[in-house]
Amino acid sequence: MLISIVLASLFVSLISVTAGLLLIWRKLLTNTYIPYLVSFAAGVMLATAFLDLLPEALEGNKNGNIFIFTLVGIIIFFFLERFFLWFHHHDDTHERKPSANLVLLGDGLHNFFDGVAIASVFLVSPASGIAATLAIALHEIPQEMSDFSILIHGGMGQNRALVYNFVSAITALLGALSGYFFLTTLENFLPFFIAFAAGMFIYIACSDLIPDMHQTFRKQKGWIQSVPFIFGILLTYILVVFLER
Repeated sequence: MLISIVLASLFVSLISVTAGLLLIWRKLLTNTYIPYLVSFAAGVMLATAFLDLLPEALEGNKNGNIFIFTLVGIIIFFFLERFFLWFHHHDDTHERKPSANLVLLGDGLHNFFDGVAIASVFLVSPASGIAATLAIALHEIPQEMSDFSILIHGGMGQNRALVYNFVSAITALLGALSGYFFLTTLENFLPFFIAFAAGMFIYIACSDLIPDMHQTFRKQKGWIQSVPFIFGILLTYILVVFLER
């Protein structure tokens, strides 16, 4: 059983590399397409927070006060971004935007939860575990494409973005192992961490991605840039509804 859980979590982790390679293969990582990918990423991150993470957190803990942890996530990311901006100010060679660092933290936490979910389902039924793994992998494709786009937009090179995105994705393995050995303990705290992660996603989308969309709009990208934003929301909604069946 443990081997199956490990393999399943590694499979989900490899989706991050696949998503990045797909963008490179399609030659979408240029100044022409990046604004549209950022728009898509903003839609995916907001939809993931409000349609997937927050409902899951509330389902795990019916107490409405759980959303305090969403606010805490936003506040902590605010101060983290301040720290990264301060570091940038004191290091002229540090050209990476704070959003690149923030999305790595948020995505790593999100993938950890995916690993815990895979382990918990496998422990109930191996067949259901396989189905859950495929469902999570399908759900991860737009998410990982959006994350990879943000890393490139934040100043990373393509190769480094691939490596860093995979490192954040490999936390799914850590989550799977934690779920296998400490599932009972983790189940009590997961709703709070999920609500916290939702706050991270909301902050990244609203503080960095959407303002950049407005800047690009003023540079004559026009209303067409809103299309991938709406598409990201609709695609995430369709996947969430599909996965809940």
